[in-house]
Amino acid sequence: MASTYSQMFTVAIGWQMYSLTHSAFSLGFVGLAQFIPTLLLTLVVGHVADRYDRRRIMSLCQLVEALAGVFLLYENLAGTLGSGQLYVIAVVLGVTSAFRGPASSALLPQLVTRAWMPRAIAWSTSGSQAAQIVGPSLGGLLFAAGPTWVYGTTALAAFLAVVLTGFIKVEHPVKVTKGASLASLLEGLVFVRRHPVILGTLSLDLFAVLLGGATALLPIYAQDILRTGPLGLGLMRTAPAVGALIMSVVFAYFPLRKKIGPTLFGALGIFGLSTMLFAVSKSLVLSLAALLLIGASDVVSVVIRTSLVQLQTPHEMQGRVNAVNQLFIGTSNELGEFESGMVAGWIGAVPAALIGGIGTLVVAALWIFLFPSIWRIRSLSEG
Repeated sequence: MASTYSQMFTVAIGWQMYSLTHSAFSLGFVGLAQFIPTLLLTLVVGHVADRYDRRRIMSLCQLVEALAGVFLLYENLAGTLGSGQLYVIAVVLGVTSAFRGPASSALLPQLVTRAWMPRAIAWSTSGSQAAQIVGPSLGGLLFAAGPTWVYGTTALAAFLAVVLTGFIKVEHPVKVTKGASLASLLEGLVFVRRHPVILGTLSLDLFAVLLGGATALLPIYAQDILRTGPLGLGLMRTAPAVGALIMSVVFAYFPLRKKIGPTLFGALGIFGLSTMLFAVSKSLVLSLAALLLIGASDVVSVVIRTSLVQLQTPHEMQGRVNAVNQLFIGTSNELGEFESGMVAGWIGAVPAALIGGIGTLVVAALWIFLFPSIWRIRSLSEG
């Protein structure tokens, strides 16, 4: 539910921002506004997730997101919405995402046994990707009818998420073993630093997606290059999730068991080449095919990274380690959108996306040299 309305927010805010400013820089700053809270709050949100009821953290964040939807609904009805309000809401959504992400991820080990964890991660990923299919498509469709429809629906969905979260039951509540301290706050970072395979995998995903992410440029492609309108934007937002959903369902039935390292680097190669194909495409069909491959290849990294973190992290540290993981994800996604927007503002959307794809291939080759232990990963239990 949360993933669905979050994607609707992304489509609507991105489209309205570009419609108001017609600036690639503004799209980049939206990504930056959502990333900064994750950067500043990483140590805090992880500690909070390990000390307090993770369900309550999620519910509070969902309530704030519902109120954000109500605010944007009001501003559109009043005709007073400007880029400033959109930036403020982007920051608010960044804060709620910073708290909700680690709490949600850390909740999973409380719901399933260790033996079922790889499949649970795959199914969780497929559910998230399914939401990313519905969210952008529904967001684009509703936006075509008017922005008030999008924000009204997101507000209702967020309120419903608060109710549904209250029905989640856990077998083992979070047990607080010690109070807050600087050492406790830093434990997540220390844990990742002491596990080279996890550190290398997280940093590989960070830099590859940071350079290769072109999702911030989709409003430009929809309006100025492919000329598809908001519905086409929704379809392009959806295509990566379709590919990711297909691949995550495959992993749910056929979990990764061997040759983890070569599989990871091979998927990154496909990610970079697909990004380059999308960059030069002038056809909506070809662009959707490229985006589908981008999503399918990216989910390989998601499943490997998440499995390594969940399987190797003690239960009492799940929040803090997942907060570090979220920082890497946020850096690659939100900061990647900022980078793409900035480069596109300087040299144009097509060259920016093309260079990003090339950058992904370079990073993959470099990481084989810098982290040979990643290439040698045989199973997800290694660390």
